[in-house]
Amino acid sequence: MKGKEHFTSRWALLLATMGMAIGAGNIWRFPRLAGQYGGAFLIPWLIFLILWSIPLLMVEFSMGKHTRQGPIGAFASFLGKKFTWMGGFVAICTMAIMFYYSVVTGWALKYFIAGISGQLLNADHQAFWNHFTSSGYEPLVYHFISLSIAGFIIYQGVVRGIERANRVLLPALLVLLIIGAIRALTLPNAAEGLNYFFGFHGHSLRDPKMWLEGLSQSAWSTGAGWGLVLTYAVYMRDEEDVTLNAFITGFGNNSASLLAGLAIIPAIFSLAPTIAEAEKALQAGNQGLSFIVVPQLFSSLPGARWLISLFFLALFFAAMSSLISMFELATRVLMDFGLSRRKALPVVAGLTAVFGAPSALSLKIFNNQDWVWGLGLILSGFFFAFAIMKTGVEKFRQQFLLQPENDLYIGGWFNWVLKILIPIEAVVLLVWWLYQSMSWEARWWYPLGVTNLGTCISQWVLLILLLLVVNRYLYHHLVEKKGE
Repeated sequence: MKGKEHFTSRWALLLATMGMAIGAGNIWRFPRLAGQYGGAFLIPWLIFLILWSIPLLMVEFSMGKHTRQGPIGAFASFLGKKFTWMGGFVAICTMAIMFYYSVVTGWALKYFIAGISGQLLNADHQAFWNHFTSSGYEPLVYHFISLSIAGFIIYQGVVRGIERANRVLLPALLVLLIIGAIRALTLPNAAEGLNYFFGFHGHSLRDPKMWLEGLSQSAWSTGAGWGLVLTYAVYMRDEEDVTLNAFITGFGNNSASLLAGLAIIPAIFSLAPTIAEAEKALQAGNQGLSFIVVPQLFSSLPGARWLISLFFLALFFAAMSSLISMFELATRVLMDFGLSRRKALPVVAGLTAVFGAPSALSLKIFNNQDWVWGLGLILSGFFFAFAIMKTGVEKFRQQFLLQPENDLYIGGWFNWVLKILIPIEAVVLLVWWLYQSMSWEARWWYPLGVTNLGTCISQWVLLILLLLVVNRYLYHHLVEKKGE
């Protein structure tokens, strides 16, 4: 690592990886699912942390640390010329998410400012949301502000930028969530929400949909299979641990989700007129729950301005810490091709500004991109498992996980999970989501639909065909040329 950037300590690395994992999905998606299913949901959610997320996090830590390259270079090194395109899919899928995730970060910033100014007090929150998202210029402006903040942090480098930012963002986020949880638990009838959050309410563990939702939440919330942990692992010190770091990142992410659930679910059950209304509020969808239901309910509390502002500040911090990691992944990919950080960053910022603009201007496009590339992450996770299967799962475990610097012994269960469970989980989850989409839109085959099978397949196929065309070029520049 001589002459190269690296995190100054294990603590700094863990702050960065947990900041990557703890994002908007912890604050708006987890409470919605936990509120929909109650305590029964927590069981599959925790099981899949072990049977999907943590094994893939160990794979990403190992690949990044070993190759010292971003996703494309890492896949090229592990799989050779024939499958370099898989690393390209992982990288571009996460970059596509970055384009509209910058828009989400901008929404949170806008609502934080609106909360502080008192605009959200006694407002018609549905009308406020509709006006903001349809105004055109406002979401675009906040999109630009968010990507500018993330870009400035990445421009400073690993230590002065990413490390310093996460030393502030993650602790501040956890403090805000703790304050929110304490306030929610002191509300009248908060016990109703706690009982619902941790109790079984007619949802059986035999319900396959709940298990699939638990898998999807674990897969998306921890960032496993995104290539983000792989990118941060490029900057690990040689003596740094892989195994325990993966467990800490995964369980740290889930702990933040539980805090978010404690801050939101008891509050909704306390403030909603009836239990039925509370359940309806929790099922309002990610955007509806965060930007309409929460400010509407919190407006009735003493100190509502500050509570609403605190919620959206937490959402902004969570989104920004994840957006930073996506910016770094895209920047790292260009750096692997020989660009300096200062030359790569303007390219990344420009691409994010341009390709994120349609999602800022249209919720229809935003929902389409969220659907296509959110599902694409399951393919990315499968590609990571495939990379290790082709390398040899036992060989990988011996070479990378059973090393003196690793704090935990990883037994044969890892082989079983990588070779059997993760491929099955990926196939089942993709088939389930795509099958459901066929019932949502009559023209499920239509390639220009919003959330249907046709739009997913068409965009994935176009990307894969493009990557196959440039596959030889990618391998030559990332592997062969570096070996000359």
